[in-house]
Amino acid sequence: MSRSRDKSPDFQRQFEGAQTLDGLLDLSGSSMNSAQVLARMQAAQAEGTPYNDVIPTLFEDEPRFPSPDIARRLFQNLLGLWDLVEEGKAVRVDDGPRPPRPKKVKPPPPGAFHPGEPTGEFVEAAWRYLEDDEKARTRLGHSFENRQDALLGALDGMGLTDEGYGVARHLLFEMHAMLELGWPPGLSSVDPAVLEADTEAPPVPQPLRAYADEALFEAEQDEEQPLSSQELEGVRRLVHRGLAALWSARKGR
Repeated sequence: MSRSRDKSPDFQRQFEGAQTLDGLLDLSGSSMNSAQVLARMQAAQAEGTPYNDVIPTLFEDEPRFPSPDIARRLFQNLLGLWDLVEEGKAVRVDDGPRPPRPKKVKPPPPGAFHPGEPTGEFVEAAWRYLEDDEKARTRLGHSFENRQDALLGALDGMGLTDEGYGVARHLLFEMHAMLELGWPPGLSSVDPAVLEADTEAPPVPQPLRAYADEALFEAEQDEEQPLSSQELEGVRRLVHRGLAALWSARKGR
């Protein structure tokens, strides 16, 4: 599922120099260097090709970003370089050796909210932790699949499209993982019947509900595989019911 939660308001199109761009390109999986990127941009502008058609050609495969900050900085530099070429300014790049890879700094796990409720700060810290720590995400993914196997089986039988199922499953995993991180006693298995229950779900903390609703909005707006309005309502209902059940499944309440 496509995520766009890291749209920072301080995004600035700025070319920081060849060494910086070379390191970011290498870290993101491109085999090109700054001189090659510059030449491709110059040729594209001479042909009237827009930058959004040029940038994807800098990668043989899908770019891989160790963190949202690396992705943002790479695009800041690429768009900054594009602007300099467009303005006709001289750009100097050196074909020297690439600098060492920037060290990937993993965020620490969020502190537990037990025995209280999660705050917005906790949810943001937990999301970043899941996003950037692959080992933790894998470990929590296995926990989710094992503990909530029945819930996933029921979700699979709801008749959703592949996209709808993917959105619902991903969100329920994130909710389960956040609760496991913040509630050390852990969670019990959820009764899968809750997904079909036509009763009002018990209340859940607003930051968790807001996170889920924002992700559902993004799924509807996704440029590649947006959810239809009709399916979105069904997915939202299932996610809200599942979230309420997970919140109620905390051990030792």
